[in-house]
Amino acid sequence: MDLKAHIRDIPDFPKPGILFRDITPLLANPETLQHSIDLFAEQVAAYQPDFIVGIESRGFMFAMPLAYKLGLGFAPVRKPGKLPAAVHSASYALEYGTDTLELHQDAFPPGSRVLVIDDLIATGGTAAATCELVQQAGSTVVGLGFVIELVDLEGRAKLPPVPITTLLQY
Repeated sequence: MDLKAHIRDIPDFPKPGILFRDITPLLANPETLQHSIDLFAEQVAAYQPDFIVGIESRGFMFAMPLAYKLGLGFAPVRKPGKLPAAVHSASYALEYGTDTLELHQDAFPPGSRVLVIDDLIATGGTAAATCELVQQAGSTVVGLGFVIELVDLEGRAKLPPVPITTLLQY
């Protein structure tokens, strides 16, 4: 199945010069949605995770059904102030400034094997901060998965040396 045929290119969004890769057509099609989750499951099962972490917000759309399919727990990584219990925090650099992500301190037991899932990897800052949160929680990132990788932005260089699964590359 050609998943790229279900990714819509939106020029100049969210600002001029950016070509946005829109996953909503993939999500709207039951066959491509199911196929993308099945592909992820086939490719990441060998990592033997105990939990899946999904990165806010589009990462949730893939991480949650993947956790269900693999029979694993799910933990959300969110922007500050969105999680109600005690959190670990990690900041990362943006083009202009910084941003922060948070994970509940009790999201999973220390020593857990964690798979990180997001819709897209660009420069790698968000995924790297999420890996830092997993480490703060006393656990190990055993792999990362992304629907789309923007290869020219070299986001992999910021990530730990673990297996990385991408369904599509641009």
